[in-house]
Amino acid sequence: MISIKHTENVAFIELNAPPVNALGLKMRQVLSSAIHDLESDDQVKAIILCSALPLFCGGADIVEFRTGAVWDKPDLPDLCVTIENSKKPVIAAIAGPAMGGALEIALACDYRVATPDAVMGLPEIKLGLLPGAGGTQRLPRIAGLEAATQMILSGDPVKGEYALSCGLVDALFENDQDFRAHVLGFAIRVSHEGDPKRSCANITVTHLDPKGFLAGFRDRIAPKSKNLVAPERCLVSIEAACNLPLAEGLAQEKAGFAELLDTPQSRAGRHLFFAERECTKVPGVTRADQPRDISSVAVIGAGTMGRGIAIAFLQAGYSVTLLETTQGALEQGLEKVREHFQRAAQKGRLSADRAEVIAANVTGTLSYADLAKADLIIEAAFESMNVKHQIFEALDLHAKPGAILASNTSTLDLDEIATVTSRPEDVIGLHFFSPANVMRLLEVVRGAKTAPDVIATAITVAKKLRKIPVTVGVCYGFVGNRMLEPYFREGSRLLLEGATPKQVDDVLETFGMAMGIHAMADLAGVDVGARVRQERRSEIAHDPTYQAVQDKLFELGRLGQKTGQGSYVYDGRTRVEDPEVVQISDHLADLHGVKRRDIDDQEILERCLFPLINEGFLILEEGIATRPGDCDLIWVNGYGFPNWRGGPMHYADEIGLSQILERMTHYRQSLGAYGEMWFTPAPLLEELATSGVTLATHFDAKKEKS
Repeated sequence: MISIKHTENVAFIELNAPPVNALGLKMRQVLSSAIHDLESDDQVKAIILCSALPLFCGGADIVEFRTGAVWDKPDLPDLCVTIENSKKPVIAAIAGPAMGGALEIALACDYRVATPDAVMGLPEIKLGLLPGAGGTQRLPRIAGLEAATQMILSGDPVKGEYALSCGLVDALFENDQDFRAHVLGFAIRVSHEGDPKRSCANITVTHLDPKGFLAGFRDRIAPKSKNLVAPERCLVSIEAACNLPLAEGLAQEKAGFAELLDTPQSRAGRHLFFAERECTKVPGVTRADQPRDISSVAVIGAGTMGRGIAIAFLQAGYSVTLLETTQGALEQGLEKVREHFQRAAQKGRLSADRAEVIAANVTGTLSYADLAKADLIIEAAFESMNVKHQIFEALDLHAKPGAILASNTSTLDLDEIATVTSRPEDVIGLHFFSPANVMRLLEVVRGAKTAPDVIATAITVAKKLRKIPVTVGVCYGFVGNRMLEPYFREGSRLLLEGATPKQVDDVLETFGMAMGIHAMADLAGVDVGARVRQERRSEIAHDPTYQAVQDKLFELGRLGQKTGQGSYVYDGRTRVEDPEVVQISDHLADLHGVKRRDIDDQEILERCLFPLINEGFLILEEGIATRPGDCDLIWVNGYGFPNWRGGPMHYADEIGLSQILERMTHYRQSLGAYGEMWFTPAPLLEELATSGVTLATHFDAKKEKS
């Protein structure tokens, strides 16, 4: 777990607990003992804390947050105090990431040295927490109030050069074979100084107007943090660093951490953290299924989605070939891809030389024959089965053996697409979310015959693209869009019953959704949903009111933002209520015999969210998604569900499955024939709600049995 080596009166404590040197109880115990032992060794003049792994330390063991072992002695705050109170100077040698608790133990050291590429941060706020082992007290004293506040409140890491500039680290040494020697030399120099100890207890936060700065910072973050608990607690703790002695500030910080640890928002953040870890574990895919080599990528379709996919791959270092059906469309697509990197260079996001190199890696063609060398080919064409069949027939003729053939379809049957090829084992769905070069989510769609190594390859590629790959099965809409269907359906039906688009959207946005249903439909394009409904008309024909308002908007040419009219009218991108939509809804309600009434906000929230959650239960029962966290990752990262609520399935557990079952049953009974059509509770929901078992507990038990 650790090793201790002595060189020239300096002791190296080397962390070596793969995979990440997590600061669990055992590591805390051995580190604390090592510090105490070295303190009593008269031959040791300085202590260097370093790592045998490619990273310094991954921080706290978050599993302990759930079990309570986080408080077992010595806890992390205790360890930091032990390091800080050591009679010998302690130097943290940071190479690679030092996140969360790892940075906090480095802050407790007297000195910090790092490599230029070292990554340091306090990401606790992203888990609904504050740094609880001295981060809010020591970082402002060491790096200054402004740098510390930005780091703590954003949760974003910084690299070595910035850390040196703000005083977070004392020296930078290149990450090469001489790094240890440089650190040793640094330790020898400081140990020879008259008073090499530098405790934060003797350092005060220096700032001309700390109160004014923190008030201004609080105002700046208010719009984005209005529903969040942790940001204010972090600011209060940072204020304590400015006003209180270190020991008192540490006590206040520890109390704040304990308080936040038991909040729904922290549980949500930790749930998503573990869900992101778990999502790459796919049943039936083992370490023996080695990913295929992917260096050359082709994208079919140079429209908005195709260009976004191409940009994502180019940014990750792949060469990309764009295929289009006309020269004009191809040239326009290539130009927009190159413009993207030119703009990035103009904004300073990358150098002009780098932008030029990346842009040179994209080429275009009108011929499928030019895709013969591609390792991965992604179709991003019009959402029509006939179009997909034509493309995959051509790919079957021209793609090399072993090439992966991927569809970006968002709703169509991947297995049916694969039938037109002689190699269904090479066919997979890669459902990107728009804009594809920005959105982190990637639904990896596993067909009935998709080979395990193809799935392994997709996951590996997704990681290189810095995306979250969630593997799902084949059904209409997969996971994300299948859960979206009842959500949108109820949003439209509520208009017939008396709600307005603004009322529905205001309720959902107050809940925390990034965008309401009707604003979202207008942004995506009313015609997009209309085309999907045309493809599925036989499946929804039993409900004549199904998306009736949206169909009428489509018929009237009100296609959303792109035409300036949809559920709203638009002044640029600013949406404004339109009385005409209320008139349309009133007329359609009369036509379909739907009685209009005043609808309260609670009903709107329940009728939009609970059928969505119910669909998630069906998806889990059918095995389309492997675990509840997969559904949550998809909805948080692809559909704007508030991350501080943990995703729809986690939210269901938080409010209680019995409540969801009771309200689904209520609407089934109170909405007459419409309720009977659409509000039947999923069997799994009924089973768990009746037995008092949470969804998380149910799937944890399944995992233990497998």
